[in-house]
Order: sequence, then structure tokens, then C-alpha cells
Amino acid sequence: MPRTVTDRPNILLVMTDQQRGDCVAADPVAPAPLQTPNLDFLARSGAHFLHAYAESPSCIPARRSLMSGTAPAANGAVGFRGGVEWNPPATLAGELSRAGYQTEMIGKLHLHPDRRRYGFDHMQLANSTRGGDNEYVQWLREIHGRRDVDPGMAHGVSSNGWVGRPHHLPEEQMHTFWVIDRAMEFLQRRDPSCPFFLNLSFIDPHPPLTPPRFYYDRYIDRDLPPPDVGDWADDLGGPRRGLSPDASRIHLDDDQMRCARAAYYGMINFIDDQLGRLFQHSGGVLRDTLIVFTSDHGEMLGDHHLFRKTWPYESSARIPFLLRAPGNWNLEGGLQPTAPVGLQDVMPTLLDAAGVEVPESCTGRSLLPVLRGEASGVREVLHGEHSGCYAYEEGNHFLVDGSHKYIWYSQTGREHLFDLDADPRELHDLALDDGAEARLAPWRERLVEVLRGRPEGCVEGDRLVAGQRHDTLLPGYDPDRTWPFL
Repeated sequence: MPRTVTDRPNILLVMTDQQRGDCVAADPVAPAPLQTPNLDFLARSGAHFLHAYAESPSCIPARRSLMSGTAPAANGAVGFRGGVEWNPPATLAGELSRAGYQTEMIGKLHLHPDRRRYGFDHMQLANSTRGGDNEYVQWLREIHGRRDVDPGMAHGVSSNGWVGRPHHLPEEQMHTFWVIDRAMEFLQRRDPSCPFFLNLSFIDPHPPLTPPRFYYDRYIDRDLPPPDVGDWADDLGGPRRGLSPDASRIHLDDDQMRCARAAYYGMINFIDDQLGRLFQHSGGVLRDTLIVFTSDHGEMLGDHHLFRKTWPYESSARIPFLLRAPGNWNLEGGLQPTAPVGLQDVMPTLLDAAGVEVPESCTGRSLLPVLRGEASGVREVLHGEHSGCYAYEEGNHFLVDGSHKYIWYSQTGREHLFDLDADPRELHDLALDDGAEARLAPWRERLVEVLRGRPEGCVEGDRLVAGQRHDTLLPGYDPDRTWPFL
């Protein structure tokens, strides 16, 4: 039975853009110098899902999964393509709004068309730090008097690249600060007669890798970890200068890599401090609020000589996923579930918490039984995929069970198998070992069952067939929602 409005918890959903799963300091494989005390507190006082993934690790398809509670194939986006209009049958914000929640979105939504509300009562939208139809840029000009051309991007660093440097703006003029400012104002002026759903969506730590100077300086002279390079990674011939600042395959020299990593960690540290500002300002309001923190995908950050996202590897596909119950639920914290979860699970989890019926269109599962200590997980295996983005032959599928990960490149047939328990940084590919066929066979069989009936034709009989078309969009496909691996 749905709960009365007064029984329903307030809900805060915080989303970063391009934050790796290991970039919460409380994570078991986090880089040593990273500081995220507020995220660490959320992790220790709730559930920190250690094997959470973006099922399609790039901005738009990942956000579709989160906002509709669906796997990529179910919502039609299995890769990145901008400007494609989307009108899902049900959305997270829409279902909560219909149930009496005040729904507010602040920051980056990155769905099309740009101003469609997708169920939010009100939006304060800034999908980037540039452009005319952008409330952050308008704020820079009207409140801070920035009259430069393209004021949020005047540092000159690419919004998809690997160059790291301090931001040209002071921190109180940056997008992250703006999001928190707007959030605090919302909490002051919200309707107190109903619960709220507040979705905060940062652009950082997505490139440009430009934190405030204080945060860049904090990390640039620290002992930063080098990139992880697996025994399977392509040899790019050593560090080279002169490649594109947007390159997705590149071997940076030590100086350039240090700048990139210092900037990336600094941006995350800045977000964490601003969340601390929000938590202090809100007082008791957020103490009894259900809080979810996650990201749309990760960032390779030079690991295996790769940058950016869309890759099926941990650095790109694994995301932070923190779930903290309202204080008045009196639940135990400190949970570290290892079963696989994904962005499609956010919507059913939050609807379950609000006592709202989960629409049949959802393929995700509620994680509340895990938070309550009633279950260790919600599925055996999670499937992810991404069509080729930087190159067509990079289209891929992956399966992960929390212990191992299997990867199949749909165009070339290349395979990987990683033991995530023993090798969380994917340094050794078990598919290269003698006798690997026996270990690969059951994973191939699982993927055959996932892809059987898909329109691309990747399955013939009981075997995978490489080289079939792997399109970015997959309209009209309706996966079997009784299949246990969804």
C-alpha cells in the first residue's frame, strides 16, 4: 500500500559526471591521497555498493537508465548520440511528482529535448558551462558581472580532454558552487506540506579538468598513483607529444599525467567540500532524508593508455553508489554489498522508499532489501554495453557478477576475463592464460542468453557472432523482464 504523504521520506539524489568508482576515499581501491570526508561519511553510515556500474557508460544512455529505471536495450540507447528526442513511458521524477512529491532538478540533465521536464515540477538547468540557454552562465553574468565571451570556459581547456590546470574562476563562481547555492535556496523555500525529491547534478569531474586553484595545488605536489596498465593493454610506443588534447588513446608522459590526475582529484575534493556546505546548512532536514550519491560513468584517466568513457573497464564503467537511509529509519550502516548493481536500480529503489508502485517498464530492482540487511544482492549478473563511439570496432558488451567480469567486443570478437577479487585494477587478463577456453565458455553462454533475440544478430544458435551491426539506438526492443540477469 502506498504510504501517506507525511510518512514518505524526503529524497536527495546527487549525481556527478564522469566520477570513477574508486574515487571515493572510503573505497577499498581508492587512490591514497584523495580526500572525500563527506562522501566517506555517507558510505560508512549507509550502504556503499562496491560493484556498481553504468550499464552504458557515457552521459546520455546512462542518464536514460537512471531516469527511467531501465537497462540500455530497454530504453533504446546502447551508446552515445546527442540530440535524439526521448519520451519514456515513466520517469523517476514523474512518478514521484504524481505521488505528491515536490520535484526539483538543479544542474545537468543531458536529455533531449533540452527543456523537457521529464516529470520535474521545476528545473534550474545548466548542461554545460557555456551557451546562452544556461542558467549557470546567466548567473555568472548577472550576479558576478562576467562579461567575457564564454565566461565559464575562458581557461581554454577542452571539455573532453586530458589537459589539467587550475580554473580561471574563483571557486564561488564555479558550476559546483552554483548547484549548491541553488540547492540551499530550494531547501529554504520548498513547500513544507509535502516531501521533496531534489536531484543535484554536477558537471564535474567531467573535463575540462580545471578545479579551483586551491584544490589543484593540494594535489599537484602529492605522491599520486600512476596509471594502471594491464598485460593486455595495447602498446602505444611510449609517451608522445603532439596528439590531440581530446585523444581517447594516448600514453602521456609523467608531467602531463600528474597535471591531469591532480586536477581530477581536486575537482572531486571540491565537490565533496561543497556537499559538506549543503549538509551543514540543511541541518535536520537532510538527517531524515534518503540520500543517494552516484555518477553517470567513470573516467579512464590514463589507465591502460585510455582516457574518457564508453570502455567496459572498471575505470570507465564502475561508478560510486552510496545509499544512506533517513536517520529515523534506525538502520545499521557500514554495509559494503558486493553483488552487482546499476543505474537502472535507482528509480525502483527510490519509488520503493516512497511507497510508490514501480512501473512495469522498469527493469531495475529496488535495493532497499539490501539497505535493510534483508538481502545481499538483487541479481546474479549485470549486463552492460556500449556501441563503438571513438571507433566503430570498439562496440562492447560486459557481464559482471561482483567477482569476475567478462568482456566481448562485438565487432572484433576480442575477449577479456578479469578476476575482480584478486585483481580489481584489471592488470591481468585471464583470457590470455593457457586453458582459458574452459573458463570463458560459461561466460559466453551467459552472454548468448542476454543477446538472444536482439535485432543485431549477434547470436547464431548457441554461439556469439562478431561483426554484426551494433547501433547506438535500439528502438522497439522489449527485453524479457523475467530474465534473472537484468
